[in-house]
Amino acid sequence: MIRKVAILANGGDVSGFNAVIRAIVKTAENKGVECYGFIDGYNGLLKNEYVKLSTANTASGILHKGGSIIGSSLNANVFNYKVEENGKTLYKDLSEKCVQNIKEDGFDCLFTLGGDSTQKSARDFSIRGINVIGVPKTIDNDVACTDITFGYNTAVTVATEALDRLHTTAETHGRIMVLEVMGRYAGWIALESAIAGGADVALIPEIPYDINKVVQAIEKRRKIGKNFSVVVVAEGAMPEGGRFKCKRYS
Repeated sequence: MIRKVAILANGGDVSGFNAVIRAIVKTAENKGVECYGFIDGYNGLLKNEYVKLSTANTASGILHKGGSIIGSSLNANVFNYKVEENGKTLYKDLSEKCVQNIKEDGFDCLFTLGGDSTQKSARDFSIRGINVIGVPKTIDNDVACTDITFGYNTAVTVATEALDRLHTTAETHGRIMVLEVMGRYAGWIALESAIAGGADVALIPEIPYDINKVVQAIEKRRKIGKNFSVVVVAEGAMPEGGRFKCKRYS
């Protein structure tokens, strides 16, 4: 019988974090289950820092608020955690401490709100005997076996609105306007916002681009009297023969 559960929010903040937290808390209360939230994602789980959540106080009036009322953490992989020892940077597996905290706190289930990295850790905790419910979150919409992740629809809406505004300036001044959007490995935001916002070119990570073909597309528009173009580029888009490079900052 589940009597006590915990929630953690991990990764970059997205629209819907608090709405999901509130939904879990309300459902838990309706079932007579106590609900708690680890502060700052997996960092809070490692440090065993958490607060009680209830619709009477902590989880009240949060539906319209952005961000996460329990914070979130970036680059907090407890299975390969960055630590400083004797002036040296080391990476250690501290997941056993997290398992110990969950068991000693008496949590029957852990809700993990996060993207692919968050859910990979959730999977590994599950293998170690922890009851986990993963709620896929990422504006990139790149969690495997998931149709739509919360946060994605808002990202597409914002990108589409930006394209609407860029069109006005591009057409007025006869310019080529480029909009870069999130999407390190997946081009969902770039592709859908380009379609919805009427962009002329969309460059996505899944299909390496030929810059000459981009130029041809723009020149083709000019020949028919369209002296402006709007291009959407996902952050992870790369040219044919190019290589992807990514540096993480802690």
